[in-house]
Amino acid sequence: MKSLLFFVITLLTFKAGNAQKVFTPIDDGSKVHFVIKNLGINTGGDLAGLKGAIKFDAKKPDASSFDVLAAVSTIDTDNDRRDGHLKNEDYFDAEKYPTIHIASTSITQGSDLKNFNFKGNLTIKDITKPIEFAFTAEGVEGGALFTSSEFEINRVDFGVGKESATMSDKVKIKLKVFAK
Repeated sequence: MKSLLFFVITLLTFKAGNAQKVFTPIDDGSKVHFVIKNLGINTGGDLAGLKGAIKFDAKKPDASSFDVLAAVSTIDTDNDRRDGHLKNEDYFDAEKYPTIHIASTSITQGSDLKNFNFKGNLTIKDITKPIEFAFTAEGVEGGALFTSSEFEINRVDFGVGKESATMSDKVKIKLKVFAK
């Protein structure tokens, strides 16, 4: 009986010691920012409406995972007319594809306990492509802050608009996600 009790206590202690913190991304304090050249001028905007789950342990990054959505309807370029145009079917088709999804396939340690490397998939308009970038993670009051390095995607690869002589195919993205 003593060995069974010892086994159960050991098992429970082992499971509790390996529990990861699960964070929920929130808009307040977060920013999904993009920049594209249009007529040779950098034009930027932001997305919000973050949802999902971030399982993260800085000491065990290989056991961590990110699964986050942003709402296309929240696109904000400081120009209502452009925002409406970007939401239509020529670009993001917000009605048919209401979210942009990013999910990790691996998280690895960077140069120290605050720096990490993300490999995963980005899905826009049901088209999924691999992406990777470096990011930092730090505990902040009330949660955690995850900030990516700038990374680049080709919007045409995701069916967002068509090739254009006036608008770049390349879009630079930077993520700052506050999670509780």
